[in-house]
Amino acid sequence: MAHQTFRTVDVDGLDIFYREAGNAARPTLLLLHGFPTGSYMFRDLIPLLADRFHLVAPDLPGFGLSAMPPRAQFSYTFDNLARVVSRFTEIIGLQRFGLYIFDYGAPTGLRMALRHPERITGIVSQNGNAYEEGLSDGWDPIARYWRDPNDANRQALRTFLTPDAIRWQYEHGVHDIATVSPDGYTLDAAFMARPGADEIQLDLMLDYASNVALYPDFQNYFRVHRPPFLAIWGRNDPFFLPPGAEAYRRDLPDATVRLLDTGHFALETHAETIARAIGDKFT
Repeated sequence: MAHQTFRTVDVDGLDIFYREAGNAARPTLLLLHGFPTGSYMFRDLIPLLADRFHLVAPDLPGFGLSAMPPRAQFSYTFDNLARVVSRFTEIIGLQRFGLYIFDYGAPTGLRMALRHPERITGIVSQNGNAYEEGLSDGWDPIARYWRDPNDANRQALRTFLTPDAIRWQYEHGVHDIATVSPDGYTLDAAFMARPGADEIQLDLMLDYASNVALYPDFQNYFRVHRPPFLAIWGRNDPFFLPPGAEAYRRDLPDATVRLLDTGHFALETHAETIARAIGDKFT
């Protein structure tokens, strides 16, 4: 078992919690989680990679153990998430690093890559979308809110925030749900129950439209900078479809694309497989 540390650092007035493991002299991999989880989604992956990589996994603002400032004091947009994470990397002394991007971590990390492509050494996208063909019909209620951000459409999205809906995201597409630990979805639901957490998540769902608008820019970044790239995907994901993984080859002909027979939270069932794929691609 690799030694891990758990720290909190002040990032321009925001406390950002992060996990760290591995020798800092080795290649760094910045692990960016998605909705509605935190850095603990990497609890199984980190020990499998810490002998070869320096691993850093922060909780995004408003998630996990990082600060959750009131909406009146902090605008919950993906631009702001990327800004805070970029400053976080500067403050803890990361100069160049690979990205592991999942779900919300994808538009966060790819914004960082757009702004500072010289800092990015490679990308692992695990169910981290950057192509419209990767969006399933499961996004329809959220897209309706983008088109018409009225209160009724906002309130309709609260169904995504319930404990049952969170658990469903973990178990959907998994052949044997007994292999899915309850730790992740139970902790997610507990964090979601905090006062104000629901409104923060609804704000981010509205702002997700800005990510789709940036897809052409992300794709141009791939074509121009050609980062070493691994797309490794739970093929049964109800939100991000396999064509979203396969589309990366359109702009990155040397990308490795693997589809796993599992769901959205592929690390819950396939951490060892994903760790081997990362090792094969980047060492």
